[in-house]
Amino acid sequence: MNQLSKTSTIAMSDWHALIAKMESSINSTILGQEHIVRLMTIATLSRGHILLEGDVGVGKTTLLKTVAECLGGNFERIEGTIDLMPHDLVYYTYIAENGKPGVSSGPVLKHGDELSIFFFNEINRARPQVHSLLLRIMAERSVHAFNQTHFFPHLQVFADRNRIEKDETFELPAAARDRFMMELHVEQPKSEVQLKDLMFNPRYHDADKLVDSADKAIVPFQQLNDVAAAIQEHVHTSEKVQDYGYHLCRALREPAEYGIQITDVDTSNMLRGGMGPRGISYLARGARVNAWLNGRDALVPEDFHMIIRQIAKHRLFLNPVYDYNRDEIVESLITAALNTIQSP
Repeated sequence: MNQLSKTSTIAMSDWHALIAKMESSINSTILGQEHIVRLMTIATLSRGHILLEGDVGVGKTTLLKTVAECLGGNFERIEGTIDLMPHDLVYYTYIAENGKPGVSSGPVLKHGDELSIFFFNEINRARPQVHSLLLRIMAERSVHAFNQTHFFPHLQVFADRNRIEKDETFELPAAARDRFMMELHVEQPKSEVQLKDLMFNPRYHDADKLVDSADKAIVPFQQLNDVAAAIQEHVHTSEKVQDYGYHLCRALREPAEYGIQITDVDTSNMLRGGMGPRGISYLARGARVNAWLNGRDALVPEDFHMIIRQIAKHRLFLNPVYDYNRDEIVESLITAALNTIQSP
């Protein structure tokens, strides 16, 4: 082992403690979302963007803000509204004291290359033109403005949407959804003890104070890219596990080829599209992170199982005849693929 490898190994062992501290702080602030927090950690260490969805008032915004506080770095937020325009992400105009118009950097540009988290609240209320600009920012971590290209090497985009209200909302296009590594569904805690705590404990009645109580900047965000790369190098994958992952993804794209059957569904004609190269790459990257978080340096099938639903569901596009029952059909397809493809 060379000196660089030794240095990386020592640093990575320290990161295990940092990540454990971060998750502990988040889980002590946000009740009943331990699984979601772990998935967000996996996405963060894979350098992937995250979209939360769920009912109104389940704490999506509070959760995202808490994670942002624990990750540290410069944080910016914008509200999705029907009158939001693309330039609102980049700059805003105002009347200066001398009465002349002025232009200042918007939320994306304000912190330059030190921007760590960009939080887009109620993303489905923004127009498709805004989604298009966000698409580039997410994909390339850059934007062109004021006659130059601005880069954001540490950027991670958090977004949320509620699935109840449909008025004055715009569905995210497939290309934009594909830029999110994971779509996570947040539900209220099921534990009676936790629900009573949320109901009667004054600590949880003021969301801003609650977020402020979380530990700040636990991890050095400037090092996340290097740590993410080191994890991918550290966790190896056997040829048999690679074959398993490949066929798992293939079965979600060509289910009839693997003999997968779903009641009242023609599996040879059910899909218009499945996971592309970005999606299957995210699956492999996230699986390696899950292995590393569990103290292993080798990938096992269970690492795919941990994250496949959150990565695959929003990348599976059904023919319109099946859209009426999309959630159930997609869930059945993923379950069938897991049951059909033989684990090594």
